[in-house]
Amino acid sequence: MLVNLGIPWVILGHSERRALLGESNEFVGDKVSYALSQGLKVIACVGETLEQREAGSTMDVVAAQTKAIADKINDWTNVVIAYELVWAIGIGRVATPAQAQEVHADLRKWFQANVSAEVAESIRIMYGGSVSGANCKELAAKPDVDGFLVGGASLKPEFIDTIKSATMKSST
Repeated sequence: MLVNLGIPWVILGHSERRALLGESNEFVGDKVSYALSQGLKVIACVGETLEQREAGSTMDVVAAQTKAIADKINDWTNVVIAYELVWAIGIGRVATPAQAQEVHADLRKWFQANVSAEVAESIRIMYGGSVSGANCKELAAKPDVDGFLVGGASLKPEFIDTIKSATMKSST
């Protein structure tokens, strides 16, 4: 349907589908592969729950989710990763810019070790965890944060600040 409607992007692996519909990492990998084969571009979501973060397993969880995609595809040209902190969605809680940068940098290291140096350097990794006009500039300034996946905050007037923060980064 998306292809027939001329919609170029699809979001796959969102935390709500993983939690509510039980979509496994492998199923998300299959969906990413299929979407790419149909000519779509993919925003693939990865992220951990509060329990997983508090247990110190953030990167184990994110790496397993990313590996399930890497096992199914060879070309990352039309894939963007969205690191969505499941524990921050919709509650106004946000990772510190340092926490966001740490996971984004660790994801790049994972790509370096498991896919290729070229993909590690070129893949866009967006932040998706309660982005707002108040925190977007500091998050956007982090070297491995390549943009934002914004939900409900996109309906607020201050969303323009988030858009401007991304624009400012791209011009530097």
